Amino acid sequence: MQNFYYSIPTQVAFGKGQIEKLPEFVKKCGKKALLVYGGGSIKRTGLYDEVTELLKKNGIPFAELSGVEPNPRVTTVNKGVALCREEGIDVLLPIGGGSTIDCAKAIAAAYYYEGDAWDVVLDDNLIINALPIVSVLTLAATGSEMDVFAVISNEETKDKVGMGNPLLYPKYSVMDPTYTFSVPPYQTASGTADIMSHIFELYFNGVPGAFMQERIMEALLKTCIHYGPIACENPEDYDARANLMWTSSWAINGFIGCGKGADWPCHAMEHQLSAYYDVTHGHGLAVLTPVWMEYILNDKTVKMFADYGRNVFGIHEDKGEYNIARDAIAMTKQVFVDMGLTTTLREMGITEKDKFEEMAEKAVVECGNYIVPLTKEDIIEIYNRAF
Repeated sequence: MQNFYYSIPTQVAFGKGQIEKLPEFVKKCGKKALLVYGGGSIKRTGLYDEVTELLKKNGIPFAELSGVEPNPRVTTVNKGVALCREEGIDVLLPIGGGSTIDCAKAIAAAYYYEGDAWDVVLDDNLIINALPIVSVLTLAATGSEMDVFAVISNEETKDKVGMGNPLLYPKYSVMDPTYTFSVPPYQTASGTADIMSHIFELYFNGVPGAFMQERIMEALLKTCIHYGPIACENPEDYDARANLMWTSSWAINGFIGCGKGADWPCHAMEHQLSAYYDVTHGHGLAVLTPVWMEYILNDKTVKMFADYGRNVFGIHEDKGEYNIARDAIAMTKQVFVDMGLTTTLREMGITEKDKFEEMAEKAVVECGNYIVPLTKEDIIEIYNRAF
């Protein structure tokens, strides 16, 4: 197990009705808030009215940045920074899923930088301070409500880049599972696939000695496999929504990665799909993950995949390590299918392969530090097999 430092400064208010604590949290962080949200779903569900009424009732002035994209763009981040400066904003209040919170994080960091926000996205060292963030979560997926990371897209250059800094932890996060009742089955399935991928990237990275973390990862995966299809089928099942929401946070808040750091090849490959084709991130991961698993299955990795099959899916037949591993990969793919996700890039609307080489050149820089390093040619082949 590697050395590590671990701290989660985010304070979480979890459960029904916890939105009542929001004014208290905001007041502890600043005097004027910027509401950050996406395409308007929070208005259709009534959450927008609930939040704004609480702010008004408690004398908290606010401005608004709406229209945050599912793959948040740096142009929107720059717009948010300008709005903060014009309006005297000193606390950010993203209401939504990971895209909204990611956008707020980038705004928080770029606020203290004089140049374009993209510079900060590309170079974490430029993050010298950040506006405080109080998040209200409406989608279980990215875990951005309890981590240091944000992923921002540049439509002009076709880049999707991750940034991270301890200053970007939200100060407070309100997590009410009932706010995810209105999430459609497709987004629920894609979010669950994203959660699972966060765990897979760590579970299969080959760093030895993290026995405790791996057993916790297996429990988190079993939670997704059990509750993902239930939430898709019964959107208002509170236990399903609550378990997925809490799992999304613990899949990427750093805890299961303690002492087990390495590259994240599936995310590196999928970020290119999102950058070039603007596809749903979790769905892209669901397509690529089983293909990647099959591609890296070899004598060096077979025991990890067999352990996964035994401990997560309960495959205990005496059929040999490779057969158990292949069955586990097939069962992983079936989980995504059972939640209604398609399994090829073509079915996602990607009809040409002409960008694969260019995408692979960008992805490969984040795929070398893994138990099975990927070359540019490997990545092109994975894209081809997923096509």
